[in-house]
Amino acid sequence: MTDDADGHRGERGARAPRAAAAGPDPRPAVDLARAGSAAAERSALVVSIVASAVIGGGAVVWGVLATAGVLVFDGVFLLAGILLSGVSLAAARAAAAPPSAAYPFGKHAVTPLAVALQGAALLGTVVFAAADAVTTLTSGGSDANPATMLVYGVVSAALSVVVAWWLRRRAPGSDLVDAEVAQWHAGAVLSTVVGVGGAAALALDTAGVTAATRYADPVLLLVACAVIAPVPVRLIRTAARELLEAAPPPAVTAVLGEAVADVRARFGLPEPVVRATKLGRRLYVEVDFVVAPGTWDVDAEDRVRRAVVDRLRATGHEVWATVEVTTDPDLTAA
Repeated sequence: MTDDADGHRGERGARAPRAAAAGPDPRPAVDLARAGSAAAERSALVVSIVASAVIGGGAVVWGVLATAGVLVFDGVFLLAGILLSGVSLAAARAAAAPPSAAYPFGKHAVTPLAVALQGAALLGTVVFAAADAVTTLTSGGSDANPATMLVYGVVSAALSVVVAWWLRRRAPGSDLVDAEVAQWHAGAVLSTVVGVGGAAALALDTAGVTAATRYADPVLLLVACAVIAPVPVRLIRTAARELLEAAPPPAVTAVLGEAVADVRARFGLPEPVVRATKLGRRLYVEVDFVVAPGTWDVDAEDRVRRAVVDRLRATGHEVWATVEVTTDPDLTAA
C-alpha cells in the first residue's frame, strides 16, 4: 500500500482504497507549507538572477577596463549563473506542478537534472579560465593593477556573502537554492583570492619587485580555479546520486530510522525491510514488515502506515511512502 505526496492511498494489488483513520487531517497545513516553500524558492532564484546580472556585469566591465583577466573571469562566472538560475527557476516550476496522466509521479527529476547542469557549466567555465591563465603566463603576464584587484576582491566578496546568506534564509532546504548558494560561496572565495593576491602584488610592487606583479593576475586565476573546482564536482556528484536513486542524505536517513524504530515499539512489529531515495523535494520510502498470518487487518495496517508517514513529513519533503504489513517474505524482495 502507498501514501502518495498528497496523502492518497493506493495498492499494488486489487484492494480498493480505504479512508484514513478519523482525527484531524494534517494535510491542508502541509499543503500550505509546501506552497509557501515553492514560492520562496522561486523568489530566491529571481533575486539570485538579478544579483548575478548586477555584480557580474560590473565585474566584466571593471575587468576589461583594468585589463585584469581574473576580474573578467569572476564576472563571467556570475553572468553564467544567470542562465543556470533561469534553468533552476524553470525546474522549480516544473517540479511544483502536480502529477498528470503523462507524468503520474510528477516532474521532480528536473531538480537534480538542473543541479547537474549547473555543475557541468561551472566546471567548463573553470577549465576554460585555467587554460586562459596558462596562456597569459606563457606570454609574459598581464598589466593588471594590483590595487584594482584588491578593491574589487573586497567589494565582490562582501556582496557575494550577503547574497548567499539571504538566499539560504529565504529558502532553506531547497536543492535548487542550495546550488545557487554554492555558486555564490564559490564566487566569494574567488573574490577573496583576488583581493588577497592583489594585496600581495601591491606589497611586492611597493618593495620594488615590479616584475613579479605582471604574473599576479594569471597566477591568481589559476589559484581561483583550483579553489572553485570542487564546487561543480560536488554538485554533479550529488545530482548523479539522486538520479541513480541512491540513499537519501544522512539527516533524512536518520529521521527515517527513528520513525521506523518508533513504529516498531508502538505496534510490536519485527525489523522491516527499508528502502528510501530522494528526488528533488520528493522522498520515496518503502517499509515492509513480515508478520505471522492472521495477526493483522487493514485497519491496523493503516495505523502503521499513517504513523510512519506523519513522522517523515517533519523532514519537509513531499513523502511518497509504501508501507506494507505482509505475511509473505517474497513480497519484500527487491
